Amino acid sequence: MDQEALTAKSASSRNPIRSGAEYIESLRGRKLKVYLMGELVAEPVEHPIIRPSINAVAKTYDLADEDPELASAISPLTGGRVNRFLHISGSSGDLVMQNKMQRRLGQLTGTCFQRCVGMDALNALHSVTYDLDQKYRTDYHARFKQFLARMQDANLVIGGAMTDVKGDRGRSPSQQADPDLFLHVVRRTPEGVYVSGAKAHQTGCLNSHWLIVMPTMRLETADKDYAIVGAIPVEAEGVTYIYGRQSCDTRSAEGGDIDAGNARFSGQEAMIVFEEVFIPREFIFLDGEFEFASTLVERFTCYHRRSYVCKTGVGDVLIGAAATVADYNGVERASHVRDKLVEMTHLNETIYGAGIAASHQGMAMKSGAYLPDEMLANVCKHHVTKIPYEIGRLAQDLAGGLMVTLPSERELRHEAIGPIIEKYLKGRPEVATEDRIRILRLVENMTLGRNAVGYLTESMHGAGSPQAQRVQIARSMQLEFKKQLAKSLAGVAAALPAEIVDDLSNYMARVFAPVTA
Repeated sequence: MDQEALTAKSASSRNPIRSGAEYIESLRGRKLKVYLMGELVAEPVEHPIIRPSINAVAKTYDLADEDPELASAISPLTGGRVNRFLHISGSSGDLVMQNKMQRRLGQLTGTCFQRCVGMDALNALHSVTYDLDQKYRTDYHARFKQFLARMQDANLVIGGAMTDVKGDRGRSPSQQADPDLFLHVVRRTPEGVYVSGAKAHQTGCLNSHWLIVMPTMRLETADKDYAIVGAIPVEAEGVTYIYGRQSCDTRSAEGGDIDAGNARFSGQEAMIVFEEVFIPREFIFLDGEFEFASTLVERFTCYHRRSYVCKTGVGDVLIGAAATVADYNGVERASHVRDKLVEMTHLNETIYGAGIAASHQGMAMKSGAYLPDEMLANVCKHHVTKIPYEIGRLAQDLAGGLMVTLPSERELRHEAIGPIIEKYLKGRPEVATEDRIRILRLVENMTLGRNAVGYLTESMHGAGSPQAQRVQIARSMQLEFKKQLAKSLAGVAAALPAEIVDDLSNYMARVFAPVTA
């Protein structure tokens, strides 16, 4: 089947996915080209290392069924109820509900559930395509809404693919020795474009049905061929997935369910290689308008940085695990234990407070979509680059050294060694030794193992490394305004009272804007 036909087949109408189980079935038989551990994976759904990440995405479907007010919304495009990950936020309340859903899914999975990038890409593209059409009289916004309505009707998973492999960071895309180090258009036809390149660190890409490729940085005139946004079926011809390793990932393939720590759920990252992959015209949402690349990146990161509220749900699990370890060790009433749990909770809620405030203080764009507050979104993400590490440190403190010296599940099940482990690794008499081991393995999983990828390192670098947030915070901190406040109160000669400019691009104007019901 040629690329045009395959794309048309993927976009055709299909029965909507209604449950996590149906979602898992929808991933079978796609004949993806996936490499893991040096082998071509025959069926990703059945691979023991990949399957836990699929289970995590399935939870986003089940939660929408179990709690529709939290995890779904009424779409103005279709008039029906759709998964909230496919919904465009039309109010600050919608933004807030995204955050609440994200926290809940973090609690239910203890890992990355992989749909936030797609959700945030859709919301950013809603306003960017509208602004493009206003400037150039293009039809990107109509195309985008038609595509989104199809995705909502079929209830599909959309992955966002932004981060290029980048090559020499000191050179722009068009200056690279190898042009494929940034995704770019290599051929154009009346029907669409063909793209080549690679995207790195792609969360949940195999577990999606469609990918939206986007530029990763500000572009210049010479970079026009790199200014491309389009939707591509995950199974498109010319796409290869190289699965990323995670710490302790092979434990998922060893059998048993203790040593993995969290046997049911995990995140997923892979590198995606595009070799002349076709994007039909109807699925192109930006092509050559290089000056809008920075606008898209800034709006996407504004959404995505406050989406890191999801880490508070994972933090809730880790706090619970640390408290359970203390219970099982018989030290739950010790004052220093309680103090550490209080500190972990205080830190966790600091992230949540900043993220939910960014959503509450969101502003309407010309397209009707709501954008979170940029300053507070960056403050939220900057907290996330630090706080999970401290929460993880405190969890390890409470867990003790046994967390990293435990024997394997095979020893626990061994006819001769098992009873010895049961005897000597006992904590409180009324607590089963196996339960104590399971909780310790969970702490290990979240702070050193598979799910530390999403909770720690991805918290550092996802949606931009720490310096990226500091740059945005510096742009919005309005030092001149604050200096005038100080000078006025200090009685400095010729100082004028600082005034709040009625411009919602100005942070203080958003702070003091009247609250509407």
